[in-house]
Amino acid sequence: MKSNKAKPAEIKSPSDPSLKKLCTSLHRLAIDLEISSEGCLYPWPQTQLELCAQYGVFKWFLEERYGGFGWNEEELALGYLELSSVCQTTTFIITQLTGACRRIAQSLNDCVRDELLPSLLSGSHFSTVGISHLTTSKRHLSQPVLRAMEIEKGFLLDGFSPWVTGATQADTIVVGAEFGDGRQILIVVPTHIPGVKIDSPDQLVAFSSSHTSRVNFEQVEVDAKWLLAGPTENVMSRGIGARTGGYQTCTLALGLAGAAIEFMIAESRNRQDIVPPAKALKNQWNELRKMLLDSTSSRQVTRAESLRQQCNSLALRATQASLAVAKGSGFVFGHPAGRWCREALFFMVWSCPQSVINGQLYQLAEILPE
Repeated sequence: MKSNKAKPAEIKSPSDPSLKKLCTSLHRLAIDLEISSEGCLYPWPQTQLELCAQYGVFKWFLEERYGGFGWNEEELALGYLELSSVCQTTTFIITQLTGACRRIAQSLNDCVRDELLPSLLSGSHFSTVGISHLTTSKRHLSQPVLRAMEIEKGFLLDGFSPWVTGATQADTIVVGAEFGDGRQILIVVPTHIPGVKIDSPDQLVAFSSSHTSRVNFEQVEVDAKWLLAGPTENVMSRGIGARTGGYQTCTLALGLAGAAIEFMIAESRNRQDIVPPAKALKNQWNELRKMLLDSTSSRQVTRAESLRQQCNSLALRATQASLAVAKGSGFVFGHPAGRWCREALFFMVWSCPQSVINGQLYQLAEILPE
């Protein structure tokens, strides 16, 4: 029997009332991601992602010629602010899914684009990225952690990708690999082919439901038909999937800070003693939101690394302030203040350039940079 439940209207702009409806549902479901039976994995947010697909969220990020809605960077920031304020885990997973979608859409490989994009946008196919080792993670090692060789039918991959979000759920992974001469490739790897071995997801301080884990590639032969870019040096700088870089992580940090601040404001209606700090944090949030939107729209650009550091700082301070306001109840499992505090720590390590890390360390040590 077919369900009589109407399909929700797709969200075609950040001002669409349907965005609030989606966020209400995601907020209600967020607590479910904190519950895990002993010895079992934290639950994958399948219901949340299905809702996002039904509301057309995955179409925000692609141009109309690829089946998307073609939202500009300011609109995307507004959308991400709403989503990240209600469920950081789901929003983080979406950043990795859309990272894969963009790299597929903006490649020169028409066959892969035509085969995968329709099902990616509908939510019937899940793809993610394994590229952190080309940018920040493991770059200090003398040898590339994921090596590539050309073979007759395509490429041979050997090694691992250390941080792959949703790896256990992925049908395909967009990975980066490096040749012995320094050239790199971006290539789609179907997860069912021989030699792809996915570790059990790591138990993280936060976002364990993102099922982030290491993916091993044991002499994996990948057909050349899946190649997205390369071989070339610095393949990540060639514009495949590149957009506004660090502004995405700024937006999610700001969304998290906003949730904690709104909690404080609600509590301050009956507690005059917390009105001054709640207002001060809200003013800082408004200022950073303006800087973010000005930067994404190019009205007045703030350097991404500087904005990232400020948003990280606010996320840490606002979430800890919400815990202080919640008192002991905030330290009990299930209260959002405790979860917000743990989630804020993620921004200290997620795609964090060394310059941002150094700035954070100097700020935490209360010393001026040299």
